[in-house]
Amino acid sequence: MSSHPEVLWAQRSDKIYLTVCLPDAKDVTVKSETQGLFNFSATGAHGKSFDFSLELYDNITPEGCKVNIGLRNILCSVQKEKKGWWKRLLKSDEKPAPYIKVDWNKWCDEDEEESVKSDSLASDDDYEVGNDKDGESSDDEGLLYLPDLEKARAN
Repeated sequence: MSSHPEVLWAQRSDKIYLTVCLPDAKDVTVKSETQGLFNFSATGAHGKSFDFSLELYDNITPEGCKVNIGLRNILCSVQKEKKGWWKRLLKSDEKPAPYIKVDWNKWCDEDEEESVKSDSLASDDDYEVGNDKDGESSDDEGLLYLPDLEKARAN
């Protein structure tokens, strides 16, 4: 019996980003079809089988789809056949399965896309999650930098 891994998604006008959260995945198989069918299967830790199928909102270009297998997750970039914003990820207007969630780290609203084009999120090859629009790590918020630390010690 197979299980469903957590799937995070985000979109741009020309792509859908799917992040499958599955550490130490082996035998990863991703298939996409023009009419918007997306199939995933893999073996996780301890030989457990994971798979899911999605009927995406609109048609896609299978040749433009890319997969990057990492240690903790599998990153899929799915090329839309026609540029434009989808109302939702799936064709069905029912509530998506509980294992499908929005990837707020990669999310971009329609009116923000132009300003994000130069950002690292717009690149297929760079899936950095912790960067904001200024290129600084958001994890550093609230930390004192060396010059600030020296000023604080002087007081």
